[in-house]
Amino acid sequence: MKKTVEHITSILSSHAIGIDVSKYEESFLLNSFKNKIFEKKINSENEYLSILENSETEATHFENSLHNNYSEFFRNPLTFSVLERIILPSLTHSIKYSKQKEIRIWSAACASGQEPYSIAMLLEELKSDNTENFSYRIFATDQCDMQIDAAFAGKYESLEMNNVNMKRVKRWFAKNGNSFLIDPLLKKNIEFSKFDLLDKTLNSPANSIFGDFDIAVCSNLLFYYKPKFRNIILEKIQHSISDGGLIITGEAERDIFLNHQFKEVFPQSAIFRV
Repeated sequence: MKKTVEHITSILSSHAIGIDVSKYEESFLLNSFKNKIFEKKINSENEYLSILENSETEATHFENSLHNNYSEFFRNPLTFSVLERIILPSLTHSIKYSKQKEIRIWSAACASGQEPYSIAMLLEELKSDNTENFSYRIFATDQCDMQIDAAFAGKYESLEMNNVNMKRVKRWFAKNGNSFLIDPLLKKNIEFSKFDLLDKTLNSPANSIFGDFDIAVCSNLLFYYKPKFRNIILEKIQHSISDGGLIITGEAERDIFLNHQFKEVFPQSAIFRV
């Protein structure tokens, strides 16, 4: 395995565009490599290595396949239940007595937008059910331009709606053939932008100016990276969170946060206090 991964890394870095995949976990890199071989119906690893070596286009396609583009609405039911019933109501109440003018949330790897839209639904529902008025902004970022464009478009197919209950489908989507279009109201307080979590020059999205987020959502991302790069991302997110703020991760990444001595707010919720 190690030799194959080293070969892939060497080939990609030798291209004129200089693709660096050394940050990724070896098992993830190898699985992606094998998936490409299966997808293209290629007979051997060496054959695909040769294609990677001689085709800059294929090298770019392979790198793009490493970006985690998979997402779902309300992906972890327990996490979103805690958000809906405890975390967000508490935030909307406390902001009334603070100098802060808005709730600030960062969706740090938003993929095609399901995550920030799910949070926006909860906040808009709180607004309509609550006599307390409040403002919020969600900064939704991803390293892939195509994903940012898809997220802003807010167009989803039927299979992508499985976790959205019928009440929310009717309230927040317009059906267009076999697709569902997100309500423009949910886009009003979401700012989509490209952002690389491994960029050494910025700790938070440029349009957020100073970070200071009440919540940062960084789920189903860290386990794709080697520990060194996980730590860079974790430190960056920590620096962007306000005092007492929260980080939300995925179920599969709870151990990473627990091993870094983060305190989980509610058992099994994957919500941690900084």
